[in-house]
Amino acid sequence: MPSELVINVTSQETRIALIENGLLAELFIERRSEKGIGGNIYKGRVVRVLPGMQAAFVDIGLARSAFLYVADVYEDYAGLELMMGVSSENGDVSLETDKDEVLAPARYSSPIEDMLHEGQEVLVQVSKEPIGSKGARVTTHVSLPGRYLVLMPTVDHIGISRRIENEEERKRLKEITDRIKPAGAGFIVRTASEGRNGEDLLVDMNFLLKLWEKIQHKKVNASVPSIIHCDLDICLRAIRDLYTKDVEKVVVDSERECNALVEFVETFMPQLKYSIELYEAEQPIFDAYGVEVEISRALGTKVWLKSGGYIIIEETEALTAVDVNTGKYVGKGNPEDTILKTNLEAVKEIAYQLRLRNIGGIIIIDFIDMEREGGRERVYQALNEALKKDRAKTNILRISELGLVEMTRKRTRENMSRILCEPCPYCEGRGVLKSKTTLCFEIFREIRREAMNVPSNTIIVSLHPEVADFLYDEERYAIEELEQKLKKKITIKVRSNFHQEEYEIESR
Repeated sequence: MPSELVINVTSQETRIALIENGLLAELFIERRSEKGIGGNIYKGRVVRVLPGMQAAFVDIGLARSAFLYVADVYEDYAGLELMMGVSSENGDVSLETDKDEVLAPARYSSPIEDMLHEGQEVLVQVSKEPIGSKGARVTTHVSLPGRYLVLMPTVDHIGISRRIENEEERKRLKEITDRIKPAGAGFIVRTASEGRNGEDLLVDMNFLLKLWEKIQHKKVNASVPSIIHCDLDICLRAIRDLYTKDVEKVVVDSERECNALVEFVETFMPQLKYSIELYEAEQPIFDAYGVEVEISRALGTKVWLKSGGYIIIEETEALTAVDVNTGKYVGKGNPEDTILKTNLEAVKEIAYQLRLRNIGGIIIIDFIDMEREGGRERVYQALNEALKKDRAKTNILRISELGLVEMTRKRTRENMSRILCEPCPYCEGRGVLKSKTTLCFEIFREIRREAMNVPSNTIIVSLHPEVADFLYDEERYAIEELEQKLKKKITIKVRSNFHQEEYEIESR
């Protein structure tokens, strides 16, 4: 079944859902007040060098200093200042560019104190967004993604996306790239390049080289700290990074954003022009595609399996624990077969939930104990297979005799629960609630549904005092905008006895 990109745009936030086989596979959220900085390039200043950690902190103008590890420091930094791209003897440099690419392992030969000093100005790119209490992670190895290629100006290296599996196609693309690229510059051939000719790659290559030259020129006279280059907004990034041969169409509910997407693809991907559709139905677009239900399901700790079993997902600061249980499923025959069937069913759901919730870091999966070695091997292989669709890099250890699987999943941005929820004041941080921002946007969506179904002139919203204060202070203009659009008066009533997530909407 073809995949689809479904885009919901409001004046407060943009949400992008990747739908695969009719189910929500990935969700991306960007709020107007909390725009992401991944991929942005900054001119910063080193504020502290830590030889004991082989790392440095760099002021790039954010609330928290960015973290720069020694393997992410370009050793010939003076050369980088002067050149468009510098040859590397072995090309083994770690670069975080795009989640579906395979890159060489990190190596470094000089200690960080020999390469950087306090007060030094550096050009860095955000490779990891700030997560929790941690600042952004940055690298001096800039990577500029295009539609078909990723430019790596500090590395003389050609990499091929691991998602291109055909060896002949990999060889063909590498030969083309090697033939047309300038000396000293490095490129990663992206998944979207599969089947493209040399002319397509050359156009993308020239665009990226000109962009890098522009960045170099802008950097010369820029103040410190300052932003030198912003990545595309979330909608255009979705087209650039997620629109593969498996995606059949893009559906967006904003005419303005739809026109912007059409203009973008006409310039860079004209063959995709007629794949972009404007959603004009009255029913909210995420309701029509069943996305809202999946988001609510993904915020819970318990996920039921079709057989009656279930998994529990508990996220902590250090790791995520996943527990598999038979639940209501008792089977009909051998208990070992019942356990194996539950574990195999859980494998698919776990892989799906890790990707949907964007859970990263260390993950421990507690499968139901299996006595047979053959059963443990089947579950391990099934987990490997299920994770192949995941664009984030994963490493899995074999199942232990206790039925535990230790694995890691690359973390580059906040997971879903951190974006949509905040620590619960009622349980002193032991759990989470939907944030006031999330509740306000949820209320706006419910108001739109109410206005669509009930022909009244006034909508009354009863809610918790803190949510009401937030609504008046931060979203006052959004309420006025909604009233004008719906041609209805919205009245807010405070209910001190309401739970923070509780609200009621009625029409009069």
